[in-house]
Amino acid sequence: MKKQKREFKIFTIAEYEQEQEYLRSQHQKGWKLVHLTFPGIYLFEACEKEDVVYQLDYHQQGLGSQETYVNMFKDCGWEYLFDFLGYSYFRKSAASMQGKEEIFCDEASRLAFIGRVFKGRMVPLLILFFLVIIPQTILQISNPGSDPHRALLYFYLIMVAFYAYVFIRFTLQYRTLRNRAD
Repeated sequence: MKKQKREFKIFTIAEYEQEQEYLRSQHQKGWKLVHLTFPGIYLFEACEKEDVVYQLDYHQQGLGSQETYVNMFKDCGWEYLFDFLGYSYFRKSAASMQGKEEIFCDEASRLAFIGRVFKGRMVPLLILFFLVIIPQTILQISNPGSDPHRALLYFYLIMVAFYAYVFIRFTLQYRTLRNRAD
């Protein structure tokens, strides 16, 4: 039997809940998460099939507070796995939980999480989008003559579509959480 497997899977910033469910389903199939590398390559190790809940938090407050941060979750029974691009990965056996436990106990804390993601991820993406992607797209549209420009135009149009998708998904998730919190 294989001891490890790698899977390529992409989740946008707004799809953290889908990522958590994906990791849980893998563990239920006998594959626990060991490592994650860019661009979305998940490394799993064979394990006993078990219902294990995975949770993500976005934490970019620096290494100075990392130990306190991790211990806060350990005290609540969560196993800290690793950090990846600002996200901290935790897991906990569903059998050891009392009902439905999450690291975000209410909609207000979930909304605060989304706010941290917005500041840490969406603001830089918005800056990149408006200062690089849009101007380059306009430049390529205004100069469509040669093949290199046409290829760059297609590339930037794909980038505009991708960024628009990420922004729309994030905005819809934020609005949903905001409505639940109100």
